[in-house]
Amino acid sequence: MSTYSYPKFAYRISAEQQAGRLARHPVVVIGAGPVGLTAALDFASRGIPTVVLDDNDTVSIGSRAVCYAKRPLEIWDRLGCAAAMVEKGISWRIGKVFFEEDLRYQFDLLPEPDHKMPAMINLQQYYLEEYLVETCAASPLVDLRWKHKLISLHQDADVATLTVETPDGVFTLEAEWVVACDGANSDTRRMVGAEFTGQAFMDRFLIADVVMKAEFPTERWFWFDPPFHRNQSVLLHRQADDVWRIDFQLGWEADPVEEKKPENIIRRVKAMLGPQADFELEWASVYQFACRRIDKFRYGRVIFAGDAAHQVSPFGARGANSGVQDVDNLGWKLKLVLDGLAPERLLDTYHDERALAADDNIAHSTRSTDFITPKTAMSRRFRNAVLELAGAHPFARPLMNSGRLSMPTPYLHSVLNTPDADAFAGLMLPGTACADAPVEVDGRAGWLLPLLGQGFTVLTFGEAPVSAIEAGAIRAGVLRVGHDLLDVKGLLADRYDAAPGTTYLIRPDQHVAARWRTFDPEKITAALRRAIAA
Repeated sequence: MSTYSYPKFAYRISAEQQAGRLARHPVVVIGAGPVGLTAALDFASRGIPTVVLDDNDTVSIGSRAVCYAKRPLEIWDRLGCAAAMVEKGISWRIGKVFFEEDLRYQFDLLPEPDHKMPAMINLQQYYLEEYLVETCAASPLVDLRWKHKLISLHQDADVATLTVETPDGVFTLEAEWVVACDGANSDTRRMVGAEFTGQAFMDRFLIADVVMKAEFPTERWFWFDPPFHRNQSVLLHRQADDVWRIDFQLGWEADPVEEKKPENIIRRVKAMLGPQADFELEWASVYQFACRRIDKFRYGRVIFAGDAAHQVSPFGARGANSGVQDVDNLGWKLKLVLDGLAPERLLDTYHDERALAADDNIAHSTRSTDFITPKTAMSRRFRNAVLELAGAHPFARPLMNSGRLSMPTPYLHSVLNTPDADAFAGLMLPGTACADAPVEVDGRAGWLLPLLGQGFTVLTFGEAPVSAIEAGAIRAGVLRVGHDLLDVKGLLADRYDAAPGTTYLIRPDQHVAARWRTFDPEKITAALRRAIAA
C-alpha cells in the first residue's frame, strides 16, 4: 500500500508464562480489533484490569470498515481517543442516491446543529485500530498480548480456564470473565458450542480502494443502474489520504478470482471515472455477506460482542458501530457485578438489550440488501417502480433504500427502565441514548455528555434537595442545569423537553433510565435500584 505502513507490535512473554505460574485475571478479552480494543479501554476506564489476547501482531489488513457514526464517536470521546479519529477522518453528513445518472434522493444524517461529534466519519480501519492501540498502551490497566492464540477454553462455576499458544509455547491462565471479540469466524463461539444463524445473500461485491485526486464532494454517493455499470449498483465515498472506496455489485455468477485481478478492477474504475482518470489501486477484495447473530450473548463466564455476536451486510455501516455499542452496554454492568454491587442477572440484560439491537440492525440490513439486490420478481418490480417514481414523486424518494445508516437502537422495553409516569414530548424516552448539547461550566464552553461521567447521574433542571442519590453502595451524583452547568443556547432543555424541576436518571452508558417532572428522591432511588437489576 502506498499510503500506509503497517506497524508490527512486539510480542513479549508474559510474567506468568515465564514463571510457570497460574494467574487469575478479572477480565480477558479475545481479539484486538476495534471492538476488543474498545472493550479493554472501557473496562480500564472503570478500573478493571484487562488482558487482551490477539493471535496477530499488527492492525487489520486493508481499509475494511470505513464509516463510524456519531454515537460510537461519543463513546470513543469518553475513552479519550476520538479527537485523533475525527482529525484524521473525513467528516460527512450528506448522502445522495442516483438512478442511472439522475439524482433521486438526498438525506442529511445530522439535520440539527450543535453536537460535539460529527454525524459520520470515514476512516480506514487500520488507522482506527492504531489509535486504539496507542490509547491502550498508555493505560496501566490494559495488558495487550500479541501473538497469543486461544486454543481451548474450559468453564467452571466461578472461573474460565484458557489455554493459549505463543511463540514460547503453550500455557494456561484463568479469567473471572471472558469477552469474545474475535470476529465473525469466532473460535471462542465454537468452543462454547454457540449457534450463529441467519441468512447468507447470494450476491458478490467488489471493494476497490483507489488513491486519486477527485472533484467529488465529501458525501456518500450511491448509484442504481449507472451507465458505467449497467444493471448493478455502485457506492462511492472518500477516506483519509485521498483514498476513495468504491463498491461494485457483481452478481452471484461473477468469478471472484477474475474480478480481483488488477486489470479487471482498473477497467471497472476507468469505466466509472473516465479513460483518462489518474488513480492508483490501493486494496481490493471480493466478498459475499450474511446477516446472522448468536443465539445467546452470554454463555456462562463468556460474553460475546461485535462480529462474534452478530454479522450484518456492510450497507448502513452497522457492524463495527454496533459492536462498539455492545461494549458500551456491557462495561458498566460487568464492573458492578465484579465489585459485588449488582447481581449476575444484570449481565443477562446485556443479551436482552444488545440482541434487540442486533435484530434491529439485521432487519435494516436485510431490507437494504433486498432492495439493492432483489431476488424475486415481485421485489424487483417494487424496486424498479420506486426508482422510476422517485424522479417525479417525492413520496417515493425515501423508499430508495441504499442502506439505512447506523443509528443507536433504543432499549424502550428494557426491564432496567422505569416507565414514564409523567407526560413528556421529544425523543429522550427511557432506554434512549442521551442527546448531546452545548453547555457552559465555570465560564468555559463545553458539552453535556462528557459531564455525565462513568457512573449513574441525576440530571435536574433547577434546584435539588440533595447532592447525590444512594441505593446501597451505588451512588448517583446530581448535576443541576442552571447551577452546575448552564444551558447556553436552550438546546439542552429543548432536547430533553425540560421545564423547571424536570429530572432524568442517566445510566453509566449515557442512556436514560427514568425521568420525572419533579425531583423526588424516593422515586429516583427506586429507579436506581431497578436500573441495576437489584
